[in-house]
Formats: sequence, C-alpha cells, structure tokens
Amino acid sequence: MERKNKGIAVYIPVIIAVSIVAGILAGRFYNGTNPENRFIIIPRANKLDNVLNYIEDAYVDEVNMDELVDQTIPKILVDLDPHSQYIPAKEFQQVIEPLEGNFSGVGIQFNMLDDTLMVIQTIANGPSQKAGILAGDRIVYVNDEPVAGVGMPSDSIVKLLRGPKGTSVEVSILRRDVDGLLDFNIVRDNIPLYSVDVDYMIDDDIGYIKLNKFSATTEEEFVNAIQRLRSQGIKKLILDLRENGGGYMNGAVFIADQMLGGNELIVYTEGKARAKEEFRSIPGGICTDLELEILIDENSASASEILAGAVQDNDRGKIIGRRSFGKGLVQEQKPLPDGSAIRLTVARYFTPTGRSIQKPYSNDLNEYYGDVLFNRRLNGELEVADSNKFSDTLKYVTPGGNVVYGGGGIMPDMFVPIDTTGISDYYIEIRNKGLLYRFALQYSDENRQVLSGLSAPADFVSYLEKQNILRKFITFAAGEGVRGSQRDINTSGKILAVQLSAYIARNFIDNQGFYPIIQEIDNTLLKAIGEFRN
Repeated sequence: MERKNKGIAVYIPVIIAVSIVAGILAGRFYNGTNPENRFIIIPRANKLDNVLNYIEDAYVDEVNMDELVDQTIPKILVDLDPHSQYIPAKEFQQVIEPLEGNFSGVGIQFNMLDDTLMVIQTIANGPSQKAGILAGDRIVYVNDEPVAGVGMPSDSIVKLLRGPKGTSVEVSILRRDVDGLLDFNIVRDNIPLYSVDVDYMIDDDIGYIKLNKFSATTEEEFVNAIQRLRSQGIKKLILDLRENGGGYMNGAVFIADQMLGGNELIVYTEGKARAKEEFRSIPGGICTDLELEILIDENSASASEILAGAVQDNDRGKIIGRRSFGKGLVQEQKPLPDGSAIRLTVARYFTPTGRSIQKPYSNDLNEYYGDVLFNRRLNGELEVADSNKFSDTLKYVTPGGNVVYGGGGIMPDMFVPIDTTGISDYYIEIRNKGLLYRFALQYSDENRQVLSGLSAPADFVSYLEKQNILRKFITFAAGEGVRGSQRDINTSGKILAVQLSAYIARNFIDNQGFYPIIQEIDNTLLKAIGEFRN
C-alpha cells in the first residue's frame, strides 16, 4: 500500500542505500599501487562504504558493483519488516505499471494454445484493433522473430510486444480460413489497466462491483461504475474485495468517503517519526443512500482492509466472507539516483476504533505469506469461524455496540467457509493440468462464428447446455489422460459446467460474461445476495 509523499524525512535504510552508491563512486578516487594503501579507514564513516570500496579495489576478480549493491540492499530491508522493499531500476517500471493504471503496448488479451499465442480479444480502440487484428488470430512472428512452436514463454513474447508509446512492432499472424501469413504494423500506445473488473445488476435492486486493486484510476472507475448502476435502479451494493491485495491508500479512503456520512473517521496513521494523521469523510458521498455489503477473504489486504475496517467500525454495512490477510503497515517510496527506489515502512494504520490489523511477522517471508494458505487451512480457520482466535486484549467495540478485534486482519461480521463442495480427485487433476482453460479456448476458437453472435451471459449458458458442453469436455479430458468415475463426475459436474460456460463467455464478452455466470457457484456472493433479499 502506498501513501503520497508528504514531507518525507530521511530514514536510516535510505541513508544506508544512498551511502552504498556514494561509497562505490568514492572508491574510484582512491589511487596507489598497493591495495592496502588505497583502502583508507575513515573514522565514523559508514562501515558499508569501507567494505564495498575495499571489495572494488582489492578483490581478486572483477566485481559488478551495481549488481552487488542490488543484492545488498534487500538484505538490509528484509530484517525490518515484510513490506519494506528495494526496487531495482530495471524492474521499477514493471512494478509501478499496475498501480499507475496503464502501460504501453499493443492492446490485446491472449492465451497460449498449442504453443501459439492466440488473440482472445483486442482492447476497444486500442492499437491492435485499429491495425486490424481480430480475435482468434495466431501471432507467429514478432519483428521477424518466431514466437510460435518454439517453446517461448508467454512473458518473453509480452516483452517483445511491449514498448514505448509511439514505437512500432511488426507482427505476422495466421488467421483461420486465410491462406498464408498476414503482416501488420502496430503502433504502440498507452493501454489502460482497470481496477474495476466488472459492475452489473444482480436483480432489480442489487448491484455488484468487483474491485481487483486500488490504483491511480480507481476513484474515477468506481464513480463511473456507480453511475452505471444508478441508471439501472441500484438500491443495494455488494462491493467485492476478495483477492484484492491493496494498492494506493488514497483509493480506499476515497471509496470509504463515498459511503460514510460527514466527519466520520476512516483511518488514521502513526509512526515513530510520523505524527498521528486522521482521514475523515466529508458530506455528500455518492453511496450514502445505498445498503452496503463488502466481501473479503484471506487475500484481501492493505487498502482493502482499510476500506472494510472503515465500514465495519462505523457500523455502515456488513462484512461477509473470511478473515482478511492482516497488512497494517504504511510504505512510502523514495527514488534513488540510478532510477531504483526504496519502499520503506514509515507508519502503521489504525481503523476508526483504534485497532491495528497488522498480523505478527518475522523476517521469514515464506512463513509470513504462506501462513494464509497453509497455517490457516491447517488450523481450520478457512472452514470454521470459531477457529479464528483473537486475544481479548485486542477487543474493540464499535459505536453500534459490535465487538471487533485487532491483531491480524478484519474478521467478517458473517463468516462463509471456503467452498469444498463439488471437489473431487477428478476435478483437482483437471484443475492442476489447466484443462478447463484449454478446452474453453479451443472450443471458442472452433465455434467462433456462432458464439460471437451471443451477447448476454444467459445466452451462452443456454446455448452451451444444448450443446452438452460438459459431456464434450469429459471426452476432451479423457483424451488428455484424465478419466473420472461416474461418482466423481456427479460430484463435480455442476461446477465444471458452470466454469466452462463462464470461461467461454469471457472469451467473447469479457468479465461481463464471466462473473454473472460464475455467480451460480460463488457461495460467498450467494450468501450476500441472500442477506439482502431476506
């Protein structure tokens, strides 16, 4: 989670990192024929400067000092907390792109089919659509370099397609029912990265918004989504923050502000060198008249927890799902002269009742991040609400009299266990081999003409049921060496059929097709809908 800089003081790890770079540069001015004479110990000088200077001057082999610095700084930061982070210059752009809300590229959604990149969709008004690329096209060459049938990883192909805005990339594509290759020149442009996956009306009253992160564009996207739902008569809102790992704190504060009345505390931050800073709502929020439910799970973190905590602590709406991750640390980003940056934890954030929801941590990152999937499952915390233990010393009470706890994530008002119904050994093997995605992609490609004429999620479900899509998939899976007993098929048949319809619909009408279909087997969402209707 990031905060916009507000008069940032210089912190010790930052000084250390900068001094490392300075020390390397300073080392180049030491002269003399004897390495021992050149290594001068300066009283009170930074020990790291001395060590690095000595390595550069006297080590038996040549050393890439830039790489050595890049390896050293993370080792300094890892002992502080799990979220202080060093970003090397070569990775900086890739790291910030998702939060900035766009990148420069060609504007396609794709998947790999038989070792070939196949275009699923072109982004509306994007460079590829303008150049004439169509859904179903296979990209065979990029700038005369073969990318099909050569085992090239998809991320390597992405690197070839991405580039600065205004530059060109040549692609050769194979198109169904067209002989030979077609050549296209695509001029790269800024491609939006959306934080709102989807918004739609579940029924006449209930609207749904799925938010995947808090980025620079989240505020505008959220307002636009609410406006679309208002035009359709929304009275009750389900905001889905499951799998949302956070992002910019400002986005969470903005959305909370739209939901709360005037002068209600949203969150406050405080640190050793940071005075307490409160963030409060102002009158006139665009969602204050809507009934509200927020969905969270074990992967909801950071800014997601700020928003859920503000709603819960102000008794504004119901939190539904499973206990969130538990990240309550605030990072600020400081650039370094070579284009790299440090994200340093400078404060903790606290929900309106005063609780810190940061879970305990050590410098073992595997243990810190892995406990969500392993320890919580091992302890039964994903299946049984009472398995989530909280200390009475961390008990807080909301203005409405509801008891909430600090010390490790947001515990929902209504617990929904992880769904294991429909899971069989047959389904697990299918999932592990990625057969659902592969079949959906292949079926979409082979039936593109008829499927592209469907425009609503219900149309896809109806059509695919008539085609007995589940039976076709079972035959396909058997051909891939995965055979299930009739008992396994009976157990998993429904979730397989629903997922197949959802994945195929996504290939044609994107998330507006996927989410309304997958809703049928989404127990947490169904629980939230039931609460509103009851």
